[in-house]
Amino acid sequence: MEVNKEINRVLSGKYLVPMDGQGVLEAGSGDEENSVISVAIAGDTIAEIGYDLSRKYPDAEHIATPHGLIMPGLINSHTHAAMSCFRGLADDLPLMEWLQQHIFPVEAQLTGEIVYHATLLSICEMIRSGTTSFNDMYLFAGDVARAAAESGMRAWLGEVLYDFPSPNYGELENGFAYSEKLFDRYADNELLTITVNPHSVYTCSPELLQRLAAMAEERNALYHIHLSETRDEVAACLDRYGLTPVNHLEKLGVLNERVVAAHGVVLTNEEIDLLVRRRVKIAHCPESNMKLASGTAPVVRMLDKGVTVGIGTDGSGSNNDVDMFGEMNTTAKIHKIEEMDPTAMDAVATLRAATMGSAALLTAEERIGSIEPGKKADIIVLDMDQPHLTPVYNPISHLIYSVRGSDILHSLINGQVVMQDRILTTLDESAILAEMKTIGTAVRRMR
Repeated sequence: MEVNKEINRVLSGKYLVPMDGQGVLEAGSGDEENSVISVAIAGDTIAEIGYDLSRKYPDAEHIATPHGLIMPGLINSHTHAAMSCFRGLADDLPLMEWLQQHIFPVEAQLTGEIVYHATLLSICEMIRSGTTSFNDMYLFAGDVARAAAESGMRAWLGEVLYDFPSPNYGELENGFAYSEKLFDRYADNELLTITVNPHSVYTCSPELLQRLAAMAEERNALYHIHLSETRDEVAACLDRYGLTPVNHLEKLGVLNERVVAAHGVVLTNEEIDLLVRRRVKIAHCPESNMKLASGTAPVVRMLDKGVTVGIGTDGSGSNNDVDMFGEMNTTAKIHKIEEMDPTAMDAVATLRAATMGSAALLTAEERIGSIEPGKKADIIVLDMDQPHLTPVYNPISHLIYSVRGSDILHSLINGQVVMQDRILTTLDESAILAEMKTIGTAVRRMR
């Protein structure tokens, strides 16, 4: 794809992992002409990949990392960013007890300001650990959007709706009006995309699930829902409707290519086949599923059958972080033990799920998820000159099994530098931390 903008920035390093099917590009060790691998950026767009492009574009800003690895930013396919304010609030509990006895009661006392500041905290953590896009479902979504916009983060987000009143909009009808306003306000936003967010089959009536599906269709939006997360959820759905959650959505006519199903832990082979036919995408959140003892999603089977799978962290209330490098490490390992096969969910497949897989889940694979000319410049640079990353035989293996979120040096979103040399450039991290300590004291009193 031709880019007709002036080159304003060049990133250079030792390795480039483009995720375009070409493997790893490496700078030549003794070749002066190939001493560094570079990515040239024009505004918000990747323009060119080559060797030592700073010579070709001497007037561009040059961010050079001699031992650096350049790769696409990670895409968190399912999270609740503002739940950073609940980190450690209620641990070591089953999902329904955690939700109904601890999270829902405290959420009933939330305000937009708490959600705004808690979202900023998660965004700080995400940028620092290599995430450049996230798919969010939560309350006070307008305040989530405000935080994302101020940070320069790319996000898919929407207001969660359920049958009972919300601390944000009150009665359900107000929730529909609130969502419509979000769609209108961000209709032309480059970085923020509004989604439709039914919470789950156990908190939404059949009529609500169908009405929200109609909204998603009208607004050409994703339909983001928790689905088949636990055996208890499946059993309750069978008891109430005589169908599993997947088949319940199918009977209601809402199971289609717009659906982003978070978790998908308890699925039969027949249900996986149905997901393939309906082109439903799965956001896999292994650490939350492990911590809540929900089980292990059959991701290897889903991928083998052709389901689009992305990786997400879930919220910090049930994980308890939003570090996608940690999530990738867990993803690769949990499926090896689940399958009793050390070759299952190898490093390449895992990295793809967190980049191109999550991009496809968000129907954004033409814009993000890989480093290719014409795509948006959502890029991170890692410092590979560290004890736990030395020596380097296989960079992609290191990305899954050795890299930590703290290894990220620089991060760009839509061409904007949002972190350089581990210093956030769009957010006041110290002020955010101070504010959240105060909010933490207030949340403690809400219990």
